[in-house]
Amino acid sequence: MDLHDFLYHLHFKPEKIYPDDWEVDWENAPIPYKLYQGLPTITLPLDIPLNLKKGIYTGTPNLHTIGHFLWYVYGISHICQTSFLRVPNQSTIDHTQYYRRFVPSGGALYPNELYIYLKMESLPVGIYHYDVAHHCLVLLREGNVDDYLDQTLGNQCAHSSLFSTVFVTTRFEKNFFKYHNFSYRLQALDAGALMGQLLEVVKRFGFSARIHFQFLDQAVNHLLGLNNQEEVTYTVIPLSTSAVFDQCTNQLNNKTSFDDQSLCREIPVLPKQRTYSSVKQWTFPEITLLNKASSIQSTQSFRFCNKKMRLLPKTENPLSLPPVKDFSFDWLSVCQKRYSPGLDFTLKKIKKHQLAILLHEACAAFVYANDLDEEIGKIGSRLSIYCCLYQVEDIPNGAYYYDPINHELHIIRLGDHRLKLQQSLTVYNMNLYQVPVCVHVVGDKKQLQSTWGYRGYRIQQMEAGMLVQRLLLTASSLDMGGHPLLGFDVQSCDELYQLDSLSQTSLIQVPIGPFRPYSRLTGGLHE
Repeated sequence: MDLHDFLYHLHFKPEKIYPDDWEVDWENAPIPYKLYQGLPTITLPLDIPLNLKKGIYTGTPNLHTIGHFLWYVYGISHICQTSFLRVPNQSTIDHTQYYRRFVPSGGALYPNELYIYLKMESLPVGIYHYDVAHHCLVLLREGNVDDYLDQTLGNQCAHSSLFSTVFVTTRFEKNFFKYHNFSYRLQALDAGALMGQLLEVVKRFGFSARIHFQFLDQAVNHLLGLNNQEEVTYTVIPLSTSAVFDQCTNQLNNKTSFDDQSLCREIPVLPKQRTYSSVKQWTFPEITLLNKASSIQSTQSFRFCNKKMRLLPKTENPLSLPPVKDFSFDWLSVCQKRYSPGLDFTLKKIKKHQLAILLHEACAAFVYANDLDEEIGKIGSRLSIYCCLYQVEDIPNGAYYYDPINHELHIIRLGDHRLKLQQSLTVYNMNLYQVPVCVHVVGDKKQLQSTWGYRGYRIQQMEAGMLVQRLLLTASSLDMGGHPLLGFDVQSCDELYQLDSLSQTSLIQVPIGPFRPYSRLTGGLHE
């Protein structure tokens, strides 16, 4: 398989990456949670507060702090049950039931896992897996691994001064059984949404975090005891108790390099652990090959972002948006009521200041500490927001580019574009005629491969997922819903925004607007 062609089809012609006879094997769907057998477990406190008042988490982190932190990031937050007629005009009723979390996931399958390295007095120092199903920690590897982790990140981070490091991984089978090779795209987007949620939680706890997209893959997977044919690490996130992350440096030390093989010999292989899984043994030849091609074997391969300026639309008379000052909201209630409307959008005119808040707050996700940019805190240059607007107060209907620095809209093409957007859907699961704001997250058409090779695709999708999570939470705070959508004709949308001349492409589409939720039974899962 040519990997370049695979990624091209994955983005522009996804129907070509499915087998001709592909059918979802629901009978052999994997169990929804990764469960270890026979390992020490630490039950996390269940007295999770339903508010996050300022200063509620102060002092040295303890078991309560970590338990609450993990639940807010990725715990099971509520259960939803809906009923529907199996066949129209007949009396047979089917029920669907989902255990939801605060982050969106394609098909609610949640292919990502959380592992965490903890150094606290109340429990053994070591590597743990977060067991979502039982809200507990499973001890995988006991012992201090500060030096090992420093080397996997190229000595850019001093773990001796940190209390924790989070690892976000992807288990291939979790959504492969439904989406086949298209799951490769979903896995990175889902990981990005999870990372975006983590950054939001970090701020509420008074911590700080730094996202590492570049690390020695085999060394980290070895540390966690992962089988590379089934699960791999996507990102490493050191956590600090201070509000500003100053334990890391954006300096690459090319004089001292580390490699996978030598590091793996420094710590023993974890015994093969038994985990619950599906009866069927799934294989993912294309996905495992892509992950192998994306892996980093030496810290000499670490790279910073290319400083070349992106091409941006050149338009006259941009529209200024109202300034956004001191915007705040009840973050936890916003997480709880976040909703993907699907067919439940109801067309209503929205205010200009609502659009200003939506775009301004979403772009705050562009600023975060990472190992891609030489300047920490610099507004990212890898993603842009474009949008189609209809019936927004004092703004002509049309397609626009949002300039986050000047807080302005640049007109690309005036007019009502809902018909074109509706026709571009490849899965007719929503009515875009009912949507006042349709956002497109836009990025490099070459998927950052000029700087990071095949790893660039993963990085691009994860950053898009981070931005989308911020966008969804902001929409929820404005009493609107957002529905992340990949089932659309990318080339049609690129043509609408005239992106080809800019070497950019639409990564994900997010319709946003007021909605009327369908009938469903929903309940919280907390004390």
